Amino acid sequence: MSAYARLERARLADLLLETGPDAPTMCAGWATRDLAAHLVVRDRRPDSGLGLLVPPLAGHGEHVRKQKAAEPYERVVAQIRRPPWWSPVSNPLVHELANHAEFFVHHEDVRRGGDTWEPRDLDADETRALWRLARFSSRLALRRLHVPAVVRAPGVGEVKVGDGPAVATLTGHPGEFVLFFFGRQRATRLEIEASPELEQQLRTRRFGT
Repeated sequence: MSAYARLERARLADLLLETGPDAPTMCAGWATRDLAAHLVVRDRRPDSGLGLLVPPLAGHGEHVRKQKAAEPYERVVAQIRRPPWWSPVSNPLVHELANHAEFFVHHEDVRRGGDTWEPRDLDADETRALWRLARFSSRLALRRLHVPAVVRAPGVGEVKVGDGPAVATLTGHPGEFVLFFFGRQRATRLEIEASPELEQQLRTRRFGT
């Protein structure tokens, strides 16, 4: 199994230190300190997610995150870099599966949070790993929309989603698909061949997190 979750984790920690605690991100309302706190809480405080199951506890996770965001920034980033040996999302059995998309997307949330950015030049192995994530996320999202479509990553792969003739063709790098279907459409570079109405729907739909 690849180790790209760990690599993206390390890259993001480096970038967070480089940008500092107050840089913009693609996560609405969050600066880098807020995003860093989210990642540490996700790793270390599984109780923060109880609000998803128990509505009266809906504010607990945000309270925990804000407490973490108030801590010294360098210490928070150090906790991202060195996750606990065991948690629901960081143990050796699930780390890669649970975290490659998470850390790739949040790395790009920081990279693309400002006005100027360019897609990274990723190696072939990580591109293939991202294509596996892209196939899964695109199938899930497009089937929910009941949109038959072709998802095409030139030189990497192509997949048909849904039944019947395709009414849309989406073309781009696998990493752009991952970002797109995690709700970062405004800062992704995908070509969409579809009716104007459907293209607008795809570019503004609330996907992912």
